Amino acid sequence: MSKPKLFIPGPVDVAPETYAAMAGPGIGHRGKDFEELYASIQPGIRQVVGTTRPVFFSTSSAWGVMEGCIRNLVKTKVLNLCCGAFSDKWYGVAQSCGKDAEKIQVEWGQPIDPEAVRAKLAEGGFDTVTLVHNETSTGVLNPLEEIAEIVNSFDGVLLVVDTVSSLSAMPINFDKLGIDVLLAGVQKAIALPPGLAVFVTSDAALERAATINDRGYYFDFCEFAKNDAKDNTPSTPAIPHLYALRERVNVMLEEGLEARFARHKSNNELVHEWGKRHGFELLPPEGSRSLSLSCFITPDNLDQAGWIKSIITNHNIAINGGYGKIKGKTFRISNMGNETTETMLEMLAALDAELPKFLS
Repeated sequence: MSKPKLFIPGPVDVAPETYAAMAGPGIGHRGKDFEELYASIQPGIRQVVGTTRPVFFSTSSAWGVMEGCIRNLVKTKVLNLCCGAFSDKWYGVAQSCGKDAEKIQVEWGQPIDPEAVRAKLAEGGFDTVTLVHNETSTGVLNPLEEIAEIVNSFDGVLLVVDTVSSLSAMPINFDKLGIDVLLAGVQKAIALPPGLAVFVTSDAALERAATINDRGYYFDFCEFAKNDAKDNTPSTPAIPHLYALRERVNVMLEEGLEARFARHKSNNELVHEWGKRHGFELLPPEGSRSLSLSCFITPDNLDQAGWIKSIITNHNIAINGGYGKIKGKTFRISNMGNETTETMLEMLAALDAELPKFLS
């Protein structure tokens, strides 16, 4: 039997055309062929990110760049906005890098309150803020525009945003929002295999990085900028992933970004309607719910583990249980990437077929 079709919060299913693109010819990464490949991706990926600035490619998971943000930008103290497993982890990473860090911690499933950010920054001493836009562990969509406006009102404070499970699923405009670093892995809404991260930096972020003496090398933002000027990367890149990224970006633009965003929203609504029919409650409050995945509270009368296993066994479809401290208490369904109305309805029908067997 083939591997299950993935409706988990990442990695998501990869199109055959994307795998075919990865089989492009082997080329040297310090020559004209690679420079042409690199340059050919830039116009499209910049549209996706909403920027006129260069988009850098890192052969790593998004966490490499997330740690890189701490090492490149934090001189005095970082404020981590924590509302789930991945945003909470950023606080721990900042500490492990030896940085002075504080956090605003909200209950998992709740969004970050922009006014709490304003009040904390008003205490002074911070030079960097980290935000996870779409918290994959809880299905919370944080108020990016409001938080960005507040952070931008404080001189010398840089805003770093993880868009790992939101980039290309919903509108994000780096330039208009005044973000200083925006980053994402490609294995979620962009629908590539794991192994590549994309990110973009402001002038202020690059200027700050240039003043940091211990920012390291592999994730040195100044090295990325220097090599970008030559249509290249600081270290050996994952060339097959870049072929694949070019293919997916071209597909996005052919579909049209607005149509892509509308498709994600419509597919997300299908899942919410399905949950409502069964009386399943979403973890995040209305108005703060992700458009790329849904996180439901597991009812007491549902054998969640048995149900999920049965869906895989009998339908070759995978959804995910909860993550971190809400494992077993929630389950998550993704609508990211290449999914259509038809594939979503097929998945929901499989869930329905198995559900009665595991309700008591």
